Amino acid sequence: MLSALSIRDIVLIDRLDLEFKDGLSVMTGETGAGKSILLDAFALALGARGDAALVRKGADQGQVTAVFEPETGHPVYALLSDSDVDENASLILRRAQSSDGRTRAYINDEPVSVQLLKRVGAALVEIHGQHDDRALTDASTHRQLLDAFAGLMPEADALAKLYEDWADARQALLDKEAQIVSVRENADFLTHALDELKVLNPQADEEEALAQRRQLMMHAEKISGDLEEARDALTGDGTAHARLGAALRKLERQEAETAKVLGPVAEALERVLSETNDARERVEQAIADTLFEPKALEDAEERLFALRALARKHQIAVSDLPELIVRMEGELAALDAGEQELGKLKQAETAAGEAYVRAAEKLSGKRQDAAARLDDTVTSELPPLKLEKARFMTHVETCVPEEGGPSGIDRVAFWVQTNPGTEPGAIMKVASGGELSRFILALKVVLAARGSAPTLIFDEIDTGVGGATASAIGERLAKLAKGLQVVAVTHAPQVAAHASGHLRISKEAISGGSEDAVATRVISLDEPSRREEIARMLAGQTVTDEARAAADRLIGGGG
Repeated sequence: MLSALSIRDIVLIDRLDLEFKDGLSVMTGETGAGKSILLDAFALALGARGDAALVRKGADQGQVTAVFEPETGHPVYALLSDSDVDENASLILRRAQSSDGRTRAYINDEPVSVQLLKRVGAALVEIHGQHDDRALTDASTHRQLLDAFAGLMPEADALAKLYEDWADARQALLDKEAQIVSVRENADFLTHALDELKVLNPQADEEEALAQRRQLMMHAEKISGDLEEARDALTGDGTAHARLGAALRKLERQEAETAKVLGPVAEALERVLSETNDARERVEQAIADTLFEPKALEDAEERLFALRALARKHQIAVSDLPELIVRMEGELAALDAGEQELGKLKQAETAAGEAYVRAAEKLSGKRQDAAARLDDTVTSELPPLKLEKARFMTHVETCVPEEGGPSGIDRVAFWVQTNPGTEPGAIMKVASGGELSRFILALKVVLAARGSAPTLIFDEIDTGVGGATASAIGERLAKLAKGLQVVAVTHAPQVAAHASGHLRISKEAISGGSEDAVATRVISLDEPSRREEIARMLAGQTVTDEARAAADRLIGGGG
């Protein structure tokens, strides 16, 4: 429920702090006192469109704060959780409106988007007025309200899950069919391309190896000559290697007598000869490696060209060609496996669709029955509201299962017929402003706490009626307030007499301000003041004893 409302610098309101209780509260006051401004400010806190014109003249910004105390488990908490907003026992909605047109929104002092503020506000409050086009007048909510009235919400939720399962199965089938069609269309190309790849048989890292081999062969003639010179320097009778070998043998023959002196020299010469032998072997190997047939260079260049041409054809790197072979083989193999999987997916899609259709048709039948009960119940509420010739109708249009959706195969809209012989139609199109408010009130009384926000605001729904009709409206508002918090802006004393709380709105001159400086004031009335206000509503500016007596009778009789 709404527990408090604070307004700062909004149009005629400079500073206003209000407290609300459960039950039925009414707001009364003379025309122009600021009742509409107060509701506009409240709507701003609920996410309504901002407007720089709302800021009080001379102020940089206006601000509205609404404090709510939802019941434990209210759906608004799930909405806050999904949006990562901290939850508190009290829920504080705040909106700041700058004079330059910008607005900022907060929930529990955390900055949020206006869209989130609007969704949270809609879950907490419904505002109904003569020209209001939200809540019950929104046809998109009528199916849900019918389900709530009949207790069909669990079945509706289960149906939504079945539709989701069907949609998933249908999408899986479509994806597989598209995949198979694509593979079929490319099967000939894949087969040809795969044969071409297999004939070439590219290997991992082959391009780099071929490039290095080609580079080597292109420089082989010069390299071979240099290697031959190195070999000649390391081999033969007149080389340093031969002379060192001869010297080492002479030293070894004398080592026995002079080992202490010649031993280290012989060891050093042996190391040099060993390194020289190793160098000679490496030179010999390099000479062997650089020997090639002229055709080998041609073959290497042709294969390198073929690999690179095939890679360009498939728009990939040469190193990715082996992986391409694996992928193409997989796609061709998947064609056969896909045909089998397609059959299973068709069976799953058919089963999911049949389950959805059965549940949707069953729920549709229950909705038809519930619609008849709702029509009779709401229509029975109309005569006391001076709509005795009117009828309320829940129009349920059932479509074919293929056109169904998560909510089923029914399109639900609330229709009315205001007089016998006239064409019934959608409630928003047929009912006049005053009639619309009373239709909504009758419907709300019937729905009570089912499918309703915990706080309802009715803005002058008694316009154009009086006497017994106004009293009937007051009775129904009081009845509605037994399960919900109801706030009504009213000009009818018969409605005000049914309230458990009474706020009087007035416009007063500001002390110390200019002659035309005024501000809206709101005070909570005690019983004597409430009696006096209802008497004023009955008599006008001059309150007589007769008006006070009539006010006593209204309050004593509950209207």
